Amino acid sequence: MNLAEMTWKAVANLDRDTPVVIPVAALEQHGHHLPVFTDSMLLGEVVRRVEPELAEQVLFAPLQWLGNSDHHLDFPGTMTAAPRTYIDLLGRMAENFLHHGFRRIVFLNGHGGNEVPGRQAIFELRQAHRKRADLLLLFSTYWDFGDPTRGAIPLVQRQMGHACEWETSMILRIARDLVGPIEDLDDVSFEFGFGKAYRGWVTQDRTETGHIGAPRSATPEKGEQLFEAYAAGVTRFLREVANWDGQGWKT
Repeated sequence: MNLAEMTWKAVANLDRDTPVVIPVAALEQHGHHLPVFTDSMLLGEVVRRVEPELAEQVLFAPLQWLGNSDHHLDFPGTMTAAPRTYIDLLGRMAENFLHHGFRRIVFLNGHGGNEVPGRQAIFELRQAHRKRADLLLLFSTYWDFGDPTRGAIPLVQRQMGHACEWETSMILRIARDLVGPIEDLDDVSFEFGFGKAYRGWVTQDRTETGHIGAPRSATPEKGEQLFEAYAAGVTRFLREVANWDGQGWKT
């Protein structure tokens, strides 16, 4: 079900245990070869594939394209909410649905920079509603579901990167005309360089061009393999949310 296509009366008639999925992504630079709307385009395609599989089980809100992208601000075209503003934005979106009685809220994310503030938003929501045992408040990222490396086509990378082989392949699959030349792009390491310590960084600390990974290895066929794996994984996950018993810690 798509919230944007429904009347308020139809929403009011829904079972309040219906999972509400709020897709969140970003508008930010994606190297020399991909459009700034890449994260939102990719998540939108995953949702487009998942929604028909879940029929009347799940309610999808419209995709929220403004994300936490401060680390990309050195590159023109990036738009971002400040981290604290972003936490409050997510919290308020969830509170809208909680106000109307919905009990299962799932943020489905498509941008790595949203993960830390997204988890903080969920943490703060749970503290604010700490006396309620009936709530399921989740923040998830689509590429954590499904394993595209098990597909028939070998992938150079073993993990998701930024404007990388994987993202470039997926954009090639859905919007080939928006992808610039990739043949001369160098591979950029995923490493932070200080082992298990977390180092504060901006994107230009790690890459001058704005990409991380191996985009020149991308193909549209790999993109389809990635989409199939992620859509199947997200569908399984949301079915687990829909089937939650309303009380336990695990599904």
